[in-house]
Amino acid sequence: MQRINKNVVLALLTLTSSVFLLFQLYYYKYYLSPKNGAVFSKVKGSQSGQDGIQWHVIKKFLGLVSSHNVPVYLIDPLVLGLIHKDFEQLSSSSDGMSPECKYFCVPRDFTTFALLDKTWKHEVSLLRAAEKMGFQWLKIQNKDPRLEGMDDLSGIEIPFHYIFKLAAHAIHLVVFYERSGNYVWHGPLRLKQNIDRKFVPFRKLHFGHYPGAYNKPEVLQLSIDDLKVQIPKNLSQFLEEMSHSRFLECRYREARAFFQLYPDDASLDAVEFRRKAKALLHLAALTLNNLGVRFWLSSGTCLGWYRQCSIIPYSKDVDLGVFIQDYRSDIIPAFQKAGLSLKHKFGKVEDSLELSFQGEDGVKLDIFFFYEDDDHIWNGGTQAKSGKKFKYEFISNL
Repeated sequence: MQRINKNVVLALLTLTSSVFLLFQLYYYKYYLSPKNGAVFSKVKGSQSGQDGIQWHVIKKFLGLVSSHNVPVYLIDPLVLGLIHKDFEQLSSSSDGMSPECKYFCVPRDFTTFALLDKTWKHEVSLLRAAEKMGFQWLKIQNKDPRLEGMDDLSGIEIPFHYIFKLAAHAIHLVVFYERSGNYVWHGPLRLKQNIDRKFVPFRKLHFGHYPGAYNKPEVLQLSIDDLKVQIPKNLSQFLEEMSHSRFLECRYREARAFFQLYPDDASLDAVEFRRKAKALLHLAALTLNNLGVRFWLSSGTCLGWYRQCSIIPYSKDVDLGVFIQDYRSDIIPAFQKAGLSLKHKFGKVEDSLELSFQGEDGVKLDIFFFYEDDDHIWNGGTQAKSGKKFKYEFISNL
């Protein structure tokens, strides 16, 4: 066999390297250069291939749910926060065209959407279609806490969350359920033993660390980064709700055990009082929510919910708590406008304020204002007949 000439080999290698280098320069000039944009940028104007992947995953997901008539809306806090800043501009734009991917290309692992349960009836066909499009999916379900009565602990499991993963991005679909009181609720994301913990970085999810409750949102459609997307109409309200949306379920099993020891008062008077108290509580919640005042169940009303999942019939009033920094001078006029007359006003804003309103049905509403010190929280109380004052202290981290 003749020996291969070393000069020929070197020449071939040099020629091959030169051709490959010319190809790289050509590829950079026409596909990756800032002048022309990356491959994904030519479609969306994004700044990197990763950004383009995110946008394409979202586009494929929206196409998937649209083809199955599944109405989803965007609840991703990061993206909604950016949209909120430019809301007027986006609302006034007819097509939402943008020279770059500004919202859906922000680096992150997830984009979060919501689905109202009753609007989706064909889960199997959608999941099969998702697989054909290249999505991997994961379904998280758990027991339905919505009970008809204290003894209705059926343990039926319902879907809480879905994860759709494609390439380097994932869609988190949160399932919302309507509950009595005209609000929507989502369950926690609890992974069972057979679920792959490495499927996605679950700890980075914005929803699912605990159950949440939100006012039922109205939605509107906008064009965001050239994609038609439904978003909550009142963005500021939805984003504000996220900070205090944690939902605490009533302790049904403990309440049932309580009633086994202390039978529930089912007299006509007790039933009628509970009806009136719930109506008053609903009116008070509506009034304070309209004012933007945060509140919680307090005193006997809180005890009734915690201990027996109901209103204590012999309490004869409804108790709410409000932090003093949330006090507004128009609280009294707002309740009076709602039909509740001011019965008592104890203390003052600087110390031990308490408001008492009389409902039309004879049930009293007491609003206690809470004050924060360095290591504890306290509220004042005044005995109506004697004028004697009390101070109730609580550890601040409870």
